[in-house]
Amino acid sequence: MMRPSAHRYIGLSERWRAAWRSFRIATWLGWQIESNWTDPFLFAVYSMLKPLASAAILVVMYGVITQAQFQHPVFAYIYLGNAFYIYVGAVMTGVSWAVIDDREHYRTLKYIYVAPVRIPAYWLGRGVARFLTGSFAVLITLTAGVLFLRVPLHPARVDWPLFLLSLVLGVGALALMGLVLASISLRVAHHFFLIGEAVAGALYLLSGAIFPLEVLPAWLRPLGFMMPITYWLELIRRSLLGDAARAFPTLAGFSNGQLLGILTGLSVLFALVAAVVFQLCDRQARDRGLIDQTTNY
Repeated sequence: MMRPSAHRYIGLSERWRAAWRSFRIATWLGWQIESNWTDPFLFAVYSMLKPLASAAILVVMYGVITQAQFQHPVFAYIYLGNAFYIYVGAVMTGVSWAVIDDREHYRTLKYIYVAPVRIPAYWLGRGVARFLTGSFAVLITLTAGVLFLRVPLHPARVDWPLFLLSLVLGVGALALMGLVLASISLRVAHHFFLIGEAVAGALYLLSGAIFPLEVLPAWLRPLGFMMPITYWLELIRRSLLGDAARAFPTLAGFSNGQLLGILTGLSVLFALVAAVVFQLCDRQARDRGLIDQTTNY
């Protein structure tokens, strides 16, 4: 007779396999949806022009205000913050948009719910396509900065272990924040489809992406220090720029190890929040018949 612990082990293993299967299939599906709306050439042109246009706005504003002092360390700090912030909107929107897309556009969410699919893993997989297109946009933005604006990025000077670890932790935290928004999207109408982009836009001001938190009102600063994005962007800058990343004083007193510890702790916290919010919103959506409801406005 099998022991209870063995039953629990087999059950846990089955759940992990189901979650991985859901994630893998959703990743393939998300890429098909994101990349087949036009021909490959137009898709490539759009993917290049969009991030360059966004970066150009920041460059023009900085150039006008500082009289084109692009060699100052602050410019590299701001430029990298703006470049990697692309991931914030891409990942959070990619995960949360899957709910509205499946429920309102394709009207398949109710079928996904009755299929052998782990819903959170499925939403996370749908966000991978936006992560891939976001990675392409980040790469294009960084390349343009190095070639035309002389952003001091030298591969030999990059702290690659710190960069890769920070990138994985940061994107994971963004995915968990997107999962929170996806859960909330179960209970909102179609006209809230930009909830991911709206939250990403608000956090742009609270994460130190382009200016230090010290310029915010005192009552807003704690929100900035509560966001994992703040510490993630600082780690990314330090890994790419080294000591030049200390142009802003906000987190200058923290070591890399301390920043990694804070980022890890906040990621775990958001994982717990995501689990609780999903359970709450999922139960309410089922009870109120919102899984197959289409608002059409």
